Amino acid sequence: MPDLRNYTLNFGPQHPAAHGVLRLVLEMDGEVIVRADPHVGLLHRATEKLAETKPFNQSIGYMDRLDYVSMMCNEHGYVLAIEKLLGVTPPVRAQYIRVMFDEITRILNHLLWLGAHALDIGAMTVFLYAFREREMLMDCYEAVSGARLHATYYRPGGVYRDLPDSMPQYQASPWRSAADVAKQNADRQGSLLDFIEAFTDTFPQKVDEYETLLTDNRIWKQRTVDIGIVSPERAKALGFSGPMLRGSGVLWDLRKHQPYEVYDKLDFDIPLGKNGDCYDRYLVRVEEMRQSNRIVKQCIDWLRKHPGEVMLSQHKITPPTRAEMKGDMESLIHHFKLFTEGYTVPVGQVYAAVEHPKGEFGVYLISDGANKPYRLKIRPPGFSHLAALDEMCRGHMLADVVAILSSQDIVFGEIDR
Repeated sequence: MPDLRNYTLNFGPQHPAAHGVLRLVLEMDGEVIVRADPHVGLLHRATEKLAETKPFNQSIGYMDRLDYVSMMCNEHGYVLAIEKLLGVTPPVRAQYIRVMFDEITRILNHLLWLGAHALDIGAMTVFLYAFREREMLMDCYEAVSGARLHATYYRPGGVYRDLPDSMPQYQASPWRSAADVAKQNADRQGSLLDFIEAFTDTFPQKVDEYETLLTDNRIWKQRTVDIGIVSPERAKALGFSGPMLRGSGVLWDLRKHQPYEVYDKLDFDIPLGKNGDCYDRYLVRVEEMRQSNRIVKQCIDWLRKHPGEVMLSQHKITPPTRAEMKGDMESLIHHFKLFTEGYTVPVGQVYAAVEHPKGEFGVYLISDGANKPYRLKIRPPGFSHLAALDEMCRGHMLADVVAILSSQDIVFGEIDR
């Protein structure tokens, strides 16, 4: 008999299901996975080192580019760490706006995840459906920040500006009839809050559509049920967080257990899985979209009734308005100093974490009293999940690797930093 030997297979980094630039080296016995070795480093951009060379505010844009699907949530963790060191609290209206956009970002993240997860496993339609809703939420990003992806909207002391009173309108063109344009502009006649409210009214039905396509679909269940099971004990031991941890049945959510901003004033539920498999992680994320929709509705109600400031007026750390800057010498000096050399932060070290769509996103910041961080360390949620891929894949077939990897919701910007 000839010797039977395992062979090695490269999965990625150019594979469409490798979610970016993952190189997975698989040792295989026939079609069964014996060992999975994730190789990282192909995207490394030295974000943490770059942040140590710039004034604090100039690194907010780097945070957007970590997990480029959950932009404002990354900013939130970084800005919270700076605010902790400075000992400042943003106005309550700014806190509600941040929470509302955190939850909009969670829906954005889960929509992309759901579309890509379904596409990886072989379902095309959900991808197109999910991007239909993402388009509307991207318009919300654009309305407040001018950018569809890298917003740089959160700032130490509040948010860049208040919510706009009007939405951009679609224009007539050779490719769109007047009736189509009127239909697309129907929800854009009022303010941004009106537009988001119209979205929250229709979104639950859209989630029902996704579930109609997938939840009881027998092919979907064959590909996800009992695949990549992680017990609650192992999930905790492996450092899981977010939907990966809750999918295994562990009740842990920073919004409830370590509340920040105004989450303790809002009413929402934490979905939990039972079996810790790919199917449970799917169900948890789908329910999270419904709960995020609930939170956004509550934020809209509060913001309508409570106008006010969205940025602290301490001009040592927050810029004066353009009108003040052009009419007042003191304000001009503040503006010039703030945008050239920034502000100094008290000596100390701090860790701030947010419940990011993928798990616990933490920022560890050390200050030596200068205008830039002495040390910045980012705790990305995806790294711990990727490290567990070997354990989750062993004994499964090659096709299951795609389902397991996809159920982890991996984005490489934050893992490779």
